[in-house]
Amino acid sequence: MNDSPISEAGSANEGSEEMRSALFAHMVMQQSSMAMMLLGKTPHPETGKIVHDLEAAKLFIDVLEMLEFKTKGNLSQDEAGLLKQSLMSLRMAFVEAVDSPPGQTESRPDHGSLSSASVPASEPVKAEPALDAVPTEDERHKKFSKKY
Repeated sequence: MNDSPISEAGSANEGSEEMRSALFAHMVMQQSSMAMMLLGKTPHPETGKIVHDLEAAKLFIDVLEMLEFKTKGNLSQDEAGLLKQSLMSLRMAFVEAVDSPPGQTESRPDHGSLSSASVPASEPVKAEPALDAVPTEDERHKKFSKKY
């Protein structure tokens, strides 16, 4: 007898499992991208504007936390790692978004932000103040400032 129907069924199951794994990864990335956009970390894809909606972002994070809880023990090592890493980065981004007001820009560049080298030539580049500039009289006496 020929064992090909059995081996074909085994490979079909493997292909089906790979497809489910890819769909799971796609769903996790989609939920993460939406949360990042709502946290103001990435611009809206259609408008290009920054959106700040912490409640909506928390909902997307909560959905991923629910998935982590409900699928515990049923995910492959790669799937569990992707979900865990996504949740860690979203939680950090959420804390940063809560701690900083929406109008405030971050001092460190995001991974998805444009560098000054990639800005088109038609846009003017703002000059940064020189590091060796001589401070004014007021600046020399002012060493510390408190913000509450």
